[in-house]
Order: sequence, then C-alpha cells, then structure tokens
Amino acid sequence: MTHSGFDEVRPPEPPRQRKWRKNPPQRRPGGRDDVVVPDIEFESYYGRSIVKPPPWEWPVGAYLVLGGIAGGSSLLGAGAQLTGRTALRRNARLGALGAAGVGALCLVADLGKPMRFINMMRVVKVTSPMSLGSWILSGFMGGIGVAGAAEIDRLLGERLPLGPLRTVLHAMQGPAGLAGAAFGSPLAVYTAVLLADTAVPTWNGTHRDLPFVFVSSAALASGGLAMVTTPTTETGPARAFAVAGVAGDVAAMKIMESRMDPTLVEPLHHGRPGTMLRWSERLAIAGGLGALFGGGRRPVAVVSGLALIGASALTRFGVFEAGLESTRDPRYVIEPQKRRLAARRAAGITGDSIVTGPEQGER
Repeated sequence: MTHSGFDEVRPPEPPRQRKWRKNPPQRRPGGRDDVVVPDIEFESYYGRSIVKPPPWEWPVGAYLVLGGIAGGSSLLGAGAQLTGRTALRRNARLGALGAAGVGALCLVADLGKPMRFINMMRVVKVTSPMSLGSWILSGFMGGIGVAGAAEIDRLLGERLPLGPLRTVLHAMQGPAGLAGAAFGSPLAVYTAVLLADTAVPTWNGTHRDLPFVFVSSAALASGGLAMVTTPTTETGPARAFAVAGVAGDVAAMKIMESRMDPTLVEPLHHGRPGTMLRWSERLAIAGGLGALFGGGRRPVAVVSGLALIGASALTRFGVFEAGLESTRDPRYVIEPQKRRLAARRAAGITGDSIVTGPEQGER
C-alpha cells in the first residue's frame, strides 16, 4: 500500500459493510474458520431455444391454406371464362372470393388490428415477401372481387341495389377475372417464400423447393373444390388440374426432403407435423386416383375433391407446425451449421466471414 502527502487531508472513509451472500458459506462444526464451499450447479444454454419462434398461431396456418385455394381457383375461373364453362367459372370465382375473404380475416386476426395490414402497404419493399404479399393480396381481391360480385348479382337475379353500376360491373367482370388470375399464382406461392425467408431452421432449409410444394398443393386443392361444387360435365379441366397438382405435390415433397439437411427433415417426419404430412400424402394419392379414374361420377368426384382439399390443408399445416417445432431444440440450428462449416473448410474456403480460418487443431 502506498502513501502520499495528501493522505492527511483526505476525509475519513466509512467502514466497509460486510456483504452477505445469497447462500452464505457453511462452516464446519467446532467453530473452525475453514469454509465449506457449497455445491454449485452449472447451467448452459444447451437445451434452450436459440432461434425465437415466430408468434404465429393457427390463423396463419389457415391463411396459408386459403391463399392456395383462392389462387388456384382464380386460375380455374379464368380458364373456364375463356372456354365457355359457365358453372365452373361461377363456382371457381366464388370459391376464390370466399377463400380470399376468409383468409384476409385470418390475417387481420393474427395482426391484431386491421390498421396494421394497411400500414404494411405504405411502401413497396421488393426484398420483403410480407410487403409484396400484402400488395398481391390487395390486387387479387380487387380483381376477383369485381368478378365475384357479378356472379353473385346473376345468382340473385340481378336484384342487388346497383342501379346504373350494374352495366359497368358486368362489363368489367371479364377483365377483372383475368386480372385476379394474374395475381392468383403469386398469391398461392408467396407464402412459401415468406416462410423460407425466416431464420426458422426447417422453413429455411426448404427454401429451394417449398414454392413448388405450395403451388402443387394449391392446384390439387382448387381442383378438388371445383369437383365438389361443379357438375361433372364441366369439371374436366378441374380434374386434370387436380391430378397434375397431386403428381407435383408428391414429387416436390420427396425432392425437397432429399435436398434438405437430414437434421432439418426430422420435424417433417416426427410428432404431430409428421402425422399430418403422412396423411396428406395418403389423401392426395387417394383423391388423385379418384379424380383420374372416377371423377366423371358425382359421388366419387365429391369424395375425391374433399380428400384433395384435406390433403392440401394437412400439407400446409404440417409444414407450418414442423417449422415451429424446429425452433424448440437448438440441435436443429447447431448441427446443420457445423456440417455447412465443415463442408466449406473441406472445399478450401477459409477466408470469408463464415469460415475465418482452420480449426484449432490444425494451427
């Protein structure tokens, strides 16, 4: 301890207070001063979530399903419009309008306040799937809303109180139906890009192939809905659309899983998501076979169509639940990262921000 000439003029220091520990040390019997160190429980971050799961609940999963049905139905409606299939055009347009309307309500329910949806449209951010998705949904609702309103007016015998606007409505229904179909494909698939653009491990691992799964799922679901609601004399295009969707859905799922990290595939096969996806494949194949070989008979068409709609719902809910499940175990984050790091080092890539150099044992 050092001393200086200023020590005499310094104010006296107050006596130090003894700090009591939360768990005071234990002393051995007999009054000895030897302290027995209490047992310490070491904790680590292993077993805790590394990626925070998104605060999305079932309304988001429902929006994924309904968006696919709406987008695919708008394409069927446009095709029926161009080929003169009146019943198919009407039912497809109304199906698209109903699915998009309920889906928009689910989206607003998840956001909590309707103004939040409007706030997302203040700018167009091309790098944000959510921003572009808001504009896609709005454009789709504008087109399919006009076409659907014309169909509703016809169903009611032109009794809607439209006045002179009825002529304008019926004149605009054709271009509006085609405009809705133009937004239909992006509406059916943008949600796959939205999921894959997150840090959720399993969703991010599907980024190359999930759009193909979702667009195929939309095709089989919208084809199935048309088979349920439309007479079989006009459902030929819908059946072909559904069969193509089944083939694409099954193939895209297999290809997607083969190209994913094996650890990230596990949530797609285990637990509740795995059960959903297994039943989705079974229903899709059963519905596709029914549409292909028995779709001309009304009872078979209805049962097959319902199976296809259920298959699409289970596919999207299964992928949705699998992503949430992958955030609960840090293994789904750490193990793929280690494999990617080892692969880059094996390829000789050691000078970027991901691989900063050789491993410790190589130095």
